[in-house]
Amino acid sequence: MSDPSDREQTAATPDELREQVEQTRAEFGETVQALADKADVKARAKDKTAEVKEQAVAKAGELKAKAAQAARSVQDKLPDQVKHKAAQTADHVREKTAQDGSVWEKTTPEPVRQQGARVIRDNRKPLLVAAGAAAFAWLAFRRRKG
Repeated sequence: MSDPSDREQTAATPDELREQVEQTRAEFGETVQALADKADVKARAKDKTAEVKEQAVAKAGELKAKAAQAARSVQDKLPDQVKHKAAQTADHVREKTAQDGSVWEKTTPEPVRQQGARVIRDNRKPLLVAAGAAAFAWLAFRRRKG
């Protein structure tokens, strides 16, 4: 937009007039570019998506650190007796699993064994976490009961 003071500035020479025109042209170009950037919804959405993704990754890192700290805190507070019992239970589960595995190998057809092994291999971590949680819950239940 023009200022009242712009009207008062008049070019005395053709060179000054050219300079004013170039300056006005540059300002107009910047204004048009700013409007084009605002109108580019797709680019703004991509920028916002990247920003939100970055924030989510940072928040996930924070939560992971907090969860690890909480796990360490709980583990530090557990009595040695419970830790020992959990280790014994884990050993017992390993032994029982090995026994059940040999029975499974003897009685299950080969294609079923291969598919089951593939499913277990692909989902190893969640299965181990679930087994650990079940063992911990069982120990906690037994402790309260006894």
